[in-house]
Amino acid sequence: MLFRTTVLATAAATAATLLTTAAAPAAPAPGGWQRAGDSITSGISGLAVTGRADGATHAVVVRDNKKPGQNRLAALTYRPGRSAAVEPLTWTGTAEPIDLEAIEAVPGTSGEYVALASRGLLYHLKVRGGEARVLDTSPLPAIADGDDYESFALTSRHGKLAAVWADRGAGKDRPSTLRAAPFSFNKYGEADFGPVSTARLRAAYPSGNVRHASDITVTDTGRLLVSSASDAGDDGPFDSAVNDAGTLTVNRTGKVRLSAAKCPDVLRKFEGRKIEAVEYVPGTRSLLLGTDDENAGGAVTTVPLPRRVTAYEVP
Repeated sequence: MLFRTTVLATAAATAATLLTTAAAPAAPAPGGWQRAGDSITSGISGLAVTGRADGATHAVVVRDNKKPGQNRLAALTYRPGRSAAVEPLTWTGTAEPIDLEAIEAVPGTSGEYVALASRGLLYHLKVRGGEARVLDTSPLPAIADGDDYESFALTSRHGKLAAVWADRGAGKDRPSTLRAAPFSFNKYGEADFGPVSTARLRAAYPSGNVRHASDITVTDTGRLLVSSASDAGDDGPFDSAVNDAGTLTVNRTGKVRLSAAKCPDVLRKFEGRKIEAVEYVPGTRSLLLGTDDENAGGAVTTVPLPRRVTAYEVP
């Protein structure tokens, strides 16, 4: 069973997390990242940090695979100074999903998650042992024509849940559309959304064939952090950034307020990587990042979140 956690990061060195697609560890990638896999089926399209025990950090990873039998979810155990262990999770309860792009642990629960497919279908999951069982499925509200989703996050304030999600957008002509709403589950386990707030987002970096929102996370102070990525095809080149994109607040009555920055501040730039997973780790001022570098596989790393805006490449 997986539990929500904190991950320790230091400013002196970039801590790294290693995922593998098999029991044997993969070799470290150069430049401070750890390899997650070597093929197009082993990238990271989303992740949720879920627990820490006996010096190990636990997470659940989703992959955007589409063919039957390809891995959709995996459980990660990472111990600093050792190779990580990744165990595939068996999907049960529905047919295998197509194109999972995000996953989030449900605050206040043990082993419950919400995973999102690119066309806007949510899967309410229970993870136990080596199985991910679908409790129910629900569509996102306010799906617009042409929306393609890669981002979903949950936050809890004053005992109230809120969800925030985003269409990824495409280049200069289609910004990302951010949406947020109060969130809960009804008695059938279906996702239930309140009134939806909407905002537009254009990433300042990278340029070209940019996905303005490739993932999204909310800090414990309500900062809205959004990754953006450019994708020129299965062989790249790739570029990414993490942006300080606004705020998400929830008051004591559960009312949600979404405020998007007109010009998001670039916190980090990552050349040669397509970041599709960003997770703020509560209490640590750090981010856990995952990439889907298509034919080059995927990689993960952790970085400290700066107190002031900076723009630099992780070594």
